[in-house]
Parts: sequence; C-alpha cells; structure tokens
Amino acid sequence: MIDLTTKYMGLTLKNPIIVGASNLVQETKNLRKLEEVGASAIVYKSLFEEQIQLESLEMQQDLEAYQDWDPEHATLFPDLEHAGPAEFLLQLKEAKDTVSIPLIASLNAVYEASWIEYARRISETGVSALELNFYHHNNDFDKTAAQIENEQIQILKKVKEVVKIPVSVKLSPYYSNTLRMVKQFDRAGADAFVMFNRLFQPDIDIENEEHHFPYNFSNRNDNRLALRYAGLLYHKVKGSICSNTGIHSGSDLIKMLLAGADGVQVVSTLYRKGISHIGTMLGAIEEWMVDKGYASVQDFRGKLSAKNMKHDLFAYKRSQYVDILLRSENFNKYHPKNEAEMKWEDRW
Repeated sequence: MIDLTTKYMGLTLKNPIIVGASNLVQETKNLRKLEEVGASAIVYKSLFEEQIQLESLEMQQDLEAYQDWDPEHATLFPDLEHAGPAEFLLQLKEAKDTVSIPLIASLNAVYEASWIEYARRISETGVSALELNFYHHNNDFDKTAAQIENEQIQILKKVKEVVKIPVSVKLSPYYSNTLRMVKQFDRAGADAFVMFNRLFQPDIDIENEEHHFPYNFSNRNDNRLALRYAGLLYHKVKGSICSNTGIHSGSDLIKMLLAGADGVQVVSTLYRKGISHIGTMLGAIEEWMVDKGYASVQDFRGKLSAKNMKHDLFAYKRSQYVDILLRSENFNKYHPKNEAEMKWEDRW
C-alpha cells in the first residue's frame, strides 16, 4: 500500500498536492471537485487590503457624486460605510464548511495594523492555517533592504502573537540573500515557507500604446528556482517547505520531493488541464514509487537535497552550468532519438 501522506506546518495531509490560491476556489462546486479528485488542502483566494481600500474609495465617490447638487439636496444618499473584509470572511467561512480537507487562508495586506487585524479575524473563521504573502514593490528608491526585511519579520511575529493557527510565509525570490531571510522568518516562528510568489508583471500593447495585464500562467521550466531552494533548505529550517510555480506534472512533484519539499502548490496546470489533472499527478507518483520500490513519501523525500548530496558538492551551485553544457555525453541525454529513449518525466 503506497503511503502519500506528508506533514505540512503541523497538518497531516493525505498527499503532497495543495491547490494554491486562485479564482478557481471561489466556486463551491470547484471546492468539492478539488477534494474529490484528491487535493490534500486548498489555499483560498487571498484577501487583498488594496482591493478593499479601492472599493471603499469608489463607494465614497459614488455617494458624494451629487453632494451639494442644489441648496435643497446636500446629498441624495444616506450615510453608508464599506463593509470592509466582512463579505470575504463570510465566503471564507462558507468555503471552510464545504470541504473536509484543510482550508488555508491567504492574506495580502499593506499596513502593519491591517496585517494583524485581518489575520486575527481570519483565524476566527475556523480555517486550518494562514498564508502571508510577503513581497515589496521595487518602486521606492530610498527604502533599504534591511528596512523591508525587518518590517516583514515584525509583521510575522505580531501575527503569530494574535493567532493560534499555523502561519506560513509565501516569499518572492527577490531578496538580496533569500536563504538568510528564510532563516530569519524561521526564527520568528514561520511554520512553513512557500517558494515562490508568482508576481504579476505589466506588459505593453504597442498597437494601442497602453499597459495590459496578460494571464500569468507558469511554465514547467519555472520550477527550477523553487527546486533549488527546496534542496538547499531541507533539514536547515524548522518550518515546512512548499514548492510553488511551475508544478505541472507528476514528475515535477517527484522532483520537488526528492529535493526536500514537504508539498507543492498547483494552480496553472489546473487551468490548462482541468481540475481532474490532480488525479493524474497522484497516479504518476504512485506508479513511480512502485517502480522504485518506495512505500512512502518519507522514504525518498530529500534524497537529492544539498544535505544528502555529499558525493556531489556542486549540485546546487550555478558555477557548474557551463561545465554541464559542455559535456558531450549530455547531448544524447537531452536529445533522445526516439520515444524509447525519452526520460520517464517527459511521458507525464
């Protein structure tokens, strides 16, 4: 009997596949389908403080549109206030009650006070855990890296003080020293690290000469950075390791586990191949484990991490890049002549 269970920030998950935050999870039917096809946990779509602020501003502008229209009409509307996060929290509670697998909340706030207050209110909905999305828009010429990092560390500490559920940190890959930053988050009490946040980037439509924001789906090659850091962090931090971005197949999942990840988050592949693809990924890892003689995920997790690669000290160092390309024996390895020579991973 194959055992796919894994531990993720103190939660026992039936397998390593976690559905990441997206619009997919907002519909009840999708939540149920995700659980049915085998997802072990679901991250609910993020609460964005900036969106709440924008909605509040737009509402206020609408209410004041005809203010002082004439002497007899100071305003046409009664005094109203934006509901803030109340609607989101209600939806979150309903989603939590829809599934039996762990539901993880996701939070994107702006101000320290907002991080703390929203985290507290989210924890009261009964969700299993909370994911904090930490990143910084590089449009401030004067703020130092130390200031940015210290602010995020303090927010994590204060959130941990007001909630009793596990708290993960979803990082961007743009820190000056990502390993050091993860270590600091680890000391501050982070229960897990999600690597990495896929930030939306603007594009320019040259015909209309305007900005536009295309869909930001990942590709399979995008997972290399997450794989590298999973391998470097294995057994170096107390918190769990979760690989995110570019996890599209069963072989991608296996790679992350071999590197040292406790689990992975998937989104783009579900949009491309459908929710049922989770079952395909689970079938692939079970088949691979049977073929390799592994009974549980723990039998091979971290086998190819930096900690266990004592025979190849340069496996996680980029200095080997040129050497790898110049090895003539690698040409046939990456350019198979026929399907029989294809690597196992390429068939999935």
